[in-house]
Amino acid sequence: MQEMFSRNPEKEEYPEIPSNRGDDLHNIEVVDQADLILFMAGNQFMVMDDLIRAFQKKHPEVERIFYETLPPGLELRQILAGGALFRGRVITGRPDVYTSVTTETMEELRERGLVEDFHVYLHNRIVLMVPEGNPGRIGGVQDLGRDEIRISQPGAMEDITRYILMMYEQAGGKKLVKRIMEEKRAEGTTILTIVHHRETPLRLRKGTVDVGPVWATEYVHARSMGLPVEKVEPGEGLDQRDKVNYCVAAMKDAPNRANARKFVDFLLSDEAQGIYSQYGFVTVS
Repeated sequence: MQEMFSRNPEKEEYPEIPSNRGDDLHNIEVVDQADLILFMAGNQFMVMDDLIRAFQKKHPEVERIFYETLPPGLELRQILAGGALFRGRVITGRPDVYTSVTTETMEELRERGLVEDFHVYLHNRIVLMVPEGNPGRIGGVQDLGRDEIRISQPGAMEDITRYILMMYEQAGGKKLVKRIMEEKRAEGTTILTIVHHRETPLRLRKGTVDVGPVWATEYVHARSMGLPVEKVEPGEGLDQRDKVNYCVAAMKDAPNRANARKFVDFLLSDEAQGIYSQYGFVTVS
């Protein structure tokens, strides 16, 4: 059993997981006895049920799996602090497997001696989600700078933001970045999110925004849920598919090291890649 409630005074203060993120802590009732603990970059939330089902079919001995689908930056803080607070409870900071959408995060963990190696196992890309019929007549990234266009914009806590800002700069230089992130925020037409994959579809459905940059996989998920949305493709030169590298590593101090290796191997398998491709991810060869 893991030491869930001890605090190491030499580590960072425990980060706090927002109380409304309970849906991103899966099977928390077994966390103390888990056979496998996964910290999965949050934008994989829609694929996890199928992924876990396929993994357990292959490895039925791994019965109790706790997994998080939080922003990987928050999960990293959780690892470095040795735990996190959620609704007054301290939960583990010791995953068996960690995934991120930046190689820099993995390099930091390697420099700290927390992982030995990591693998790129997946890619993603950005699309512009709009209401059905595209009433704002969004044709591309540049249109997001128009005065009347209301944007559901991921905030600083979300890892997709860095890639969206890169897309804006590629499309219109620093002038477009300033227009969207400073001027339109002051005007009230750039509206930040905390959990964009939930808030952006809701805002589009209610008509309070005209567009929201999201992962292509989140658009596929929204359509599978019957939401009345469409997508506008930025194009391969702008959608960041060549920069968005999903990385996975087994932690050196993993509580369940053998099961961690099984799961990493599974993510790299053709079976897992096939599952991811069904949800719109750009798979690795």
